[in-house]
This record gives sequence, C-alpha cells and structure tokens, in this order.
Amino acid sequence: MMGGHALEPSLPKTLKGASVVNVQKTSADDLLVELSSGIEVAMLEPDFEEIKKCDGRRVIVTGPAPDGSEYDFFTRVFCPKFGLDEDSVCGSAHCALVPYWSKRLNRQTFTAFMASPRTGVLYVELGEKSQRVRIRGEAVTVMLGTLLV
Repeated sequence: MMGGHALEPSLPKTLKGASVVNVQKTSADDLLVELSSGIEVAMLEPDFEEIKKCDGRRVIVTGPAPDGSEYDFFTRVFCPKFGLDEDSVCGSAHCALVPYWSKRLNRQTFTAFMASPRTGVLYVELGEKSQRVRIRGEAVTVMLGTLLV
C-alpha cells in the first residue's frame, strides 16, 4: 500500500474486494481509504457490520475522479458506529481529505464529489500558509433556533 500500513487487514472484506491503494488514520481517528478510482468509490457496496468492527470512528473512502470529469476526487463516508450507515455530504471529512489530495495532486483547490446516494458537491481549498481547509457548497436550512448557554 502506498504510504499506508496494514491498519486494517479486513478492509478488502469490509469493502467487498475494492482495490485499496492506500490506508491511513486521520488525526480525528478516522480511517481514510483511497481506492483506485472514483468510479469504484461510487459503485462500492460496503459491509456495514464489518465497518463497525474497523478501527477508528468512521471510514472515509475516496478515489480520483475519472479523466475529463468536472471533479477532482470522489468520496463516501461510512459511520455505522454512530447509527448512520453513510453520511450523505460530509464537510468534516474534507478537513482530512483536502490535505491528503493536496499532497497527492500538488494543488490547493479542488472540486469534490460526494458519491452517496443523495450526492453533493463541495468546493474546497487548503490555505497554503494557514493549512486550514475552506469548504463551500450549497446547503438547505432545516432548522432555525437560539441556543442559550
């Protein structure tokens, strides 16, 4: 595995034989798994019971977008340990994904495609000096309220 180590010997079973290129743990205790292609990410049918057994909080699966695509990489985020098999559009996962893809592609700005059944597009950027990730995209307001602390 390129740059990764054998953190998860069960990942091929968990991800039903997907072509794993790299595995690493994020600072947030997630597993970041790169597959050989974004199409493979989109077509993935993971075993959620096996994912619950994986080390880490959730499993972030990513892969390069197909040539000619308007996107740079595809992603899906699986978190059955939290009672949610798949996060439809996960901004927080991109705090690990953007630095990862920045090193892989030697760039700071990306268009990311969340390949969940609902799908979503995120416009993300890594601040060169600050090393902070900026995330933009469309959102839907589902609740308004006031929190008193």
